[in-house]
Amino acid sequence: MHLTPVTSVAHGVSIAALILLGSGLAAHAAEAPAAAIPPYDVTVRDRIQPQTEQLLLKLVKDGRKLELDGTPVFNGSDKFLPGKIAMGLVDFLITLPDNDPRLPAYLADFRKIAKLTADDANDSWGAYYYLSALNKLREAGRLKDAVDPLTLAKLRVRLDWRMFVDVDTYQLIDHPNNYYCVAFAIARLRARMGWEDGAPAEKLYAKIAEHYDLYSGQYGFADETDGDGRFDRYSVLLAGEIAQRFIETGGKPPQQVLTWLRKSADVMLMRLDAQGQGFEYGRSIGPYGETAIIEVLTAAAVLDLLTPREKDLAYAYSARAAQRYAAFWQDPKTGSVNLWDGGRRTDDYRGKFRILGENLSLAHQYAYTSAHWTRMGYGGKAPANDWAEGLASLPRRQVTWFQRGDYDRLLVSVRDGARLVSLPVINGGESQHMHNPYFPIPFSPGMLAASPDGVAPFLTPRLTLEDGSALMPLAYFKDARVEAKGARTTVSWRQDELDRMGERAPVADKRVSVKTTYVLEPGRITRTDVFTPAAGVKVKDIELQLGSFSGGAKQAGAVTTFADGAVRRFAVEGLKSCQSGPVGQDKEYRTATGAMTTKVVCHGAPTDPATPFKITWRLDYR
Repeated sequence: MHLTPVTSVAHGVSIAALILLGSGLAAHAAEAPAAAIPPYDVTVRDRIQPQTEQLLLKLVKDGRKLELDGTPVFNGSDKFLPGKIAMGLVDFLITLPDNDPRLPAYLADFRKIAKLTADDANDSWGAYYYLSALNKLREAGRLKDAVDPLTLAKLRVRLDWRMFVDVDTYQLIDHPNNYYCVAFAIARLRARMGWEDGAPAEKLYAKIAEHYDLYSGQYGFADETDGDGRFDRYSVLLAGEIAQRFIETGGKPPQQVLTWLRKSADVMLMRLDAQGQGFEYGRSIGPYGETAIIEVLTAAAVLDLLTPREKDLAYAYSARAAQRYAAFWQDPKTGSVNLWDGGRRTDDYRGKFRILGENLSLAHQYAYTSAHWTRMGYGGKAPANDWAEGLASLPRRQVTWFQRGDYDRLLVSVRDGARLVSLPVINGGESQHMHNPYFPIPFSPGMLAASPDGVAPFLTPRLTLEDGSALMPLAYFKDARVEAKGARTTVSWRQDELDRMGERAPVADKRVSVKTTYVLEPGRITRTDVFTPAAGVKVKDIELQLGSFSGGAKQAGAVTTFADGAVRRFAVEGLKSCQSGPVGQDKEYRTATGAMTTKVVCHGAPTDPATPFKITWRLDYR
């Protein structure tokens, strides 16, 4: 693509402006009332894609010298970047008609960028994105003009699922299980390109199905680990991604994928939010928590798995999330999405070294889902006005089982008015068990959040034994039960061993056991832990923390009250002292959406270490 201001037909106009002029939608959006939510495709075309085009302008101009917000783009650390660049370019290029006078120059510039990045590392997701872009060019009849034969020959060798899958056993090599879907997508696209037959894709799909059946069985969700019980955003999103890969490559998903997808849609429908906020726990959320809901519900809508009311709600949420992305996640000062600055924090996986790739992949997720909704007849349509009525038709309580057996994994979701309160009990497996986004604690967008890669003991007691060992009630949930009575939901489980902190993977420690009970009711959440030390075991200290967006904290013993914000009161029993104060620059209190306001830190030790002791906290909110 010749991404510079042009001097033919609309001469001197930037690509961003051309998109606005071509769509004819900018004036429509400007005339809309302030409270109105624009049509999904309007926001994508007028606010999301123009910023992406400006980044591509810089890319063509600066090449390998490109920097965004002071970060060198070609730093060698983003192993997906070439594929995301290709997809970003093609998302625009394929919208041009054959008689567009700009087309030859744009195709020539794609050849230039493809040649520039052909030898760069481009792993897994990058290979998928690149193949998807090439396949779109092939379908549009523009592949030969966009990629020279030598570069295409290189890409045919390098864009391969065999980079991270054992060709003999079809086992993943050092990747979490959601990468089976990436490998499957690459194999499907290679078959569409005529580079291999369909047998590898069928074998890879069989591995996906085997994994679902083996580690979740009748429940139909994907464990990110091999049976250790980590069920996060990816576990719910994966069915949508699998379905989309079939749709993208001209196939219909098998019935079991449709079953998985409907289960995932149920989880995502509970998370619909008037402000467009998204999935709330686990890693890689932020704007990806929002696009995850969009991707799952869009795939379900395309495959007619949603009722008409659910489809309208899914579209309305997509429009809201797109508006939130443009207004909240995009930073006009830097011309980039912001996941890292101004109090925001993301996990190391999405560090700022991936700044260009994050812009391109997020824009692509909005672009392709918007195109689906347009094909379903929603193009140019504002969301229906019955949003509140639609939400009221959803269940007020949902219990999603992921796994039952030696250990139990589940997600309890409760809608308290317009607010979602969720309780994920999913904390197993290496690398994430010690991070509080995976703790069995309540989450609620805008009220209760965790800190990416954070290790502070948010709402979960951390016990320090006499020998210095730190134990937490994580990872080993048994006999989980959910009881519902009116608006009250009680969730309980026991753990015969606690998780010893300090290792990459959970370490079971039987020196202390625990029985945990949560009570969720309108405006209040209560947790009670009854710990039982083994004979001779002494607990030296217990620490419990709350990170809150509420301000104006006042402390009276172990009771904290707040003058403003959603959380109004936090009271602890069983610990001797609590201190509250501002979070300052402590990164442990930065969330995906911004810094918290107040931290509360409580300490204490049991009076009689030889007998069971109880710790209770109660949180009141509005």
